[in-house]
Amino acid sequence: MELREAGEYRCKVVVTPEKAEGTTRLEIVENIHELDTKRATNSSEFQVSEFILLGFPGIHEFQIWLSLPMALLYIVALGANLLILITIYLEPTLHQPMYQFLGILAAVDIGLATTSMPKILAILWFDAKTISLPECFAQIYAIHTFMCMESGVFLCMAIDRYVAICYPLQYPSIVTEAFVIKATLSMLLRNGLLTIPVPVLAAQRQYCSRNEIDHCLCSNLGVISLACDDITVNRFYQLALAWLVVGSDMILVYASYALIIRSVLRLNSTEAASKALSTCSSHLILIMFYYTAIVIVSVTHLAGRRVPLIPVLLNVMHIVIPPSLNPMVYALRTQELKVGFRKVFESLCVQKVN
Repeated sequence: MELREAGEYRCKVVVTPEKAEGTTRLEIVENIHELDTKRATNSSEFQVSEFILLGFPGIHEFQIWLSLPMALLYIVALGANLLILITIYLEPTLHQPMYQFLGILAAVDIGLATTSMPKILAILWFDAKTISLPECFAQIYAIHTFMCMESGVFLCMAIDRYVAICYPLQYPSIVTEAFVIKATLSMLLRNGLLTIPVPVLAAQRQYCSRNEIDHCLCSNLGVISLACDDITVNRFYQLALAWLVVGSDMILVYASYALIIRSVLRLNSTEAASKALSTCSSHLILIMFYYTAIVIVSVTHLAGRRVPLIPVLLNVMHIVIPPSLNPMVYALRTQELKVGFRKVFESLCVQKVN
């Protein structure tokens, strides 16, 4: 006989005179197993197709006012870094390793600001909060890559200043154009490859319920917190990447400047010491701001559940402020760069007159 129940569940019970009890139990178990398999398949097939970026948590009604300073910072970052790139390219006296690394830093700053600011401004101005999963994972990769690249460029600049001050006679033979190319390629390979698992691991998670992110951009921790399955591997790799790349860079950078300061203090001439420190003072200011901000952002994530606005705001500021601050500090404190700016503007004015 065949028994049917209301709804989608059904089971077929076959009764035989010899082994009625055993046969009945066997077929019921088989049908229950089929239903469980179907349920598991349906739940695994259900995936959200897009995420919704809500903006700054707690101030959704007033966040439009933050768009004006952010847009200004983005314009400054693009304009100032493009000016540095053009000046270094056109001015032959700036074709030195120190300024070549500065040009690489300017290109990285443009990329870092562009990966996030257009989407943030679109959210604040046009309420364009949706972002597809591939776009979100691509933004995670781009942000991590450019952040690690900036740290790597700071390390290269610190090594450049260390060799120039501590070993001035050997500097021309050590820090050559080939050295700059090799250092840049090594930073590209290191950061480009080590950051690939971050979006790959995030893409492997199951997002089957929530899709709203209380953030302005796709941060890795914010995205994987929406996953329905275990994210231990994601958190572990995020922490390992931070310590392996940014942590090691920070240690080496501060070690380089400790050796520089020790070498400068041994100089007998006060004028020579002040001149040596002035060549790397702007770089020291920027790396202190950069790594201090990273530490502060990491610490504030621990208090994110109580005051979620603070880590989100600091995270966005850490992406927006350095690209606009770096060229301004170098432009104000580097005399050779000021002269280069003046020559570029004079040549442009002459071309307009002619």
